[in-house]
Amino acid sequence: MDYRDFYQPENYVNRELSWIDFNGRVLEEAASPTNPLLERANFLGITQSNVDEFFMVRVASLSKLAAAGVTTTDASGMTPAAQLTAVNEKEHQMVARRYQVYKDVLLPALEAKDIHLVAVKDLDQHQHDYLQRYFNDELLPVLTPMADDSSRPFPFISNNSLNVAVKLIRTAPATTAKEVLEGDQEVVTTISQPHEKKEQDGKYEEEFATVRVPEVYKRLVKMPSSNIFVLLDDVIKTFISVLFPGYAVQATGTYRVVRDMDLDVAEEDTSDLLRAVQHQLREREHGHVIRLEVEQGMDDWLAAHLIDNLKVGEEGVYRIAGPIDLTFLKKLSGMVSDHEEDRYSKFTPYLAPALDMEHNLFDAIREKDHLMQHPYDDFQAVVNFIHQAATDPKTLAIKMTLYRVSGNSPIIKYLGMAAQQGKQVTVLVEVKARFDEQNNVHWARRLERMGCHVIYGLVGLKTHCKLALVIRRDEDGIRRYMHLGTGNYNDVTANFYTDMGLFTCDYELGVDLTNLFNMLSGFARPRYFHKLRVSPGGIRNFINEKIDEQIEVANKGLPAKIRMKMNSLSDKQIIAHLYAAAAAGVKVELLIRGITCLRNDLPFLHGNITVHSIVGRFLEHSRIYYFEANGHSEIYLASADMMTRNLNRRVEELFPVTQEDTKARAIEIFDTMWQDDVKTRVLKGDRYTPLPFSGQVDCQEIFVDQVKQQERGQHQEQKNRRHLNNVFETLSRHVNNLRLKK
Repeated sequence: MDYRDFYQPENYVNRELSWIDFNGRVLEEAASPTNPLLERANFLGITQSNVDEFFMVRVASLSKLAAAGVTTTDASGMTPAAQLTAVNEKEHQMVARRYQVYKDVLLPALEAKDIHLVAVKDLDQHQHDYLQRYFNDELLPVLTPMADDSSRPFPFISNNSLNVAVKLIRTAPATTAKEVLEGDQEVVTTISQPHEKKEQDGKYEEEFATVRVPEVYKRLVKMPSSNIFVLLDDVIKTFISVLFPGYAVQATGTYRVVRDMDLDVAEEDTSDLLRAVQHQLREREHGHVIRLEVEQGMDDWLAAHLIDNLKVGEEGVYRIAGPIDLTFLKKLSGMVSDHEEDRYSKFTPYLAPALDMEHNLFDAIREKDHLMQHPYDDFQAVVNFIHQAATDPKTLAIKMTLYRVSGNSPIIKYLGMAAQQGKQVTVLVEVKARFDEQNNVHWARRLERMGCHVIYGLVGLKTHCKLALVIRRDEDGIRRYMHLGTGNYNDVTANFYTDMGLFTCDYELGVDLTNLFNMLSGFARPRYFHKLRVSPGGIRNFINEKIDEQIEVANKGLPAKIRMKMNSLSDKQIIAHLYAAAAAGVKVELLIRGITCLRNDLPFLHGNITVHSIVGRFLEHSRIYYFEANGHSEIYLASADMMTRNLNRRVEELFPVTQEDTKARAIEIFDTMWQDDVKTRVLKGDRYTPLPFSGQVDCQEIFVDQVKQQERGQHQEQKNRRHLNNVFETLSRHVNNLRLKK
């Protein structure tokens, strides 16, 4: 049966709606009493930041397509306009669920632990006085009220900023700013009118002003010597009348806008890509409003004024029954005193002695491949690899791809150090990495100043592969040392994203990486790769070949299995090919954290597709592609998900894990995750549901426990070594004493 026979829309789940369901699984972690309390607050904050980015990019894209009248459909048969309506409808429901968890689940649990998120009006007089002093001394000099009247247009409201809308009535005769400056009157306000506006009954008309909540201050204000917190915007609203002498504040309301932040660089060539990206970054800040959040119960006049001036449709208006923008909950754990039992237990990632700075990493890699699983294995090993390459006199060249790095990246420092020491350093910095564009432009410029050769990417493609190649002159000739990874070279996110990487000096992989870097930096077009598979094109073709091999095995009546772990599965053709495999009798087991456009309840699948999703302490980011036929297994790691953008519009890598020990470990990692029955949700049709029993296997905690055991074993080994050294020293002294006596 040809896989194209499965292209009917009813066989697919809409990508955007599936993403909202994924965010719902994150919300379930916020509600789950099995998680430490402060971590649950963090999960709730994550759901907010997730949906903000989703609207800035995905919903913004749908909005532009719908506005342009595009009527083509996605794999599930929905037009952009239909998707936009369905997304907003579903997200309105999700907002209600998020705030139900916040008010009915999280707040009571925090209260029970003597952690209080309260309104200013509920504080005692002493606490109220403290906040008034804080407002007068800290906030008042920074706040800037902005008027909207006949001489001042409605102010620009920046993306994701928190603001307070104010409805005012004049209580004193009008005084212009010019009259104040030229006369003897006290300069007290910037909200003065050029003329008086009165209604027919003699009363002054309502006036509008807005005040931006300053981002230089923490959103949570902590009361002294307690775990009592109030929100900064609540403090501002409480004392906001100070900003408007001569006016009576009739109503206030917090609001926030989310704008179209999708970067759209015209890539006819890359000769001035950096300048084009920088220009688009400036333009992006003024993208149209796609979502407006206002306090539920906000004064009707204020809400209408905002909706009219921000030009947002009713489906994009979200009336929030609680504090707007729950991302402040991600900061709560760091501000709460004590309560260690309400956080995840700490652990130190394992750094194998052979990969620390006291040992020669190149000797260790030459001896055997090393498979890393972060954050359980310390990312410092990767940093050490670049550090040693930079300082090793035998290093001739370093070539590397950088998609996302931290704000204070040690890898950048060591690459610059290598260039300054005369080594040839070539770095591809992807300046189109979403929301890291500004950071990457900064690092690209800095690397150039330090003497590195910097490439900014390829026309029409994002370079998403994670590769580092070190060329070294060993005693027996030139040898290539490599790190290939599934995740970014970011030393910060490596602490809470699960990713995998391989250190190797495999000859054929080394040739492949050399050819790939030559392709990225020059005009090379390799005829083939030995072991590496590269997108666009190469990974799709390879995965299709492997699926066809499994179908052929199953057609012979032999056992065949496909096992894949990824962030998202949305590519129409790959899904159809998996359908064809299942229909032929191949067992398909998928671990998918996020978007899942596949259904597994279709009758022709014969129950052969099982899908698990794990949302836990760490963000599951690694990609594993594992094929098992009649007892023979092959396992591959990749930077790519099975998404159309990864397979068609990005430079990605897929590579084999072949040494017996590393291959066995990769399979064990997949098996452990597949056996998880604590965090796992199971796909049934187009919905994920928790397992119906209390489980015993939490894969992430198992990996943490393994690290702790390795650490204990290493400490015991060091203790034993010290003991033996002491014994030898004692024996040596004893022998020397005997010699002296003789």
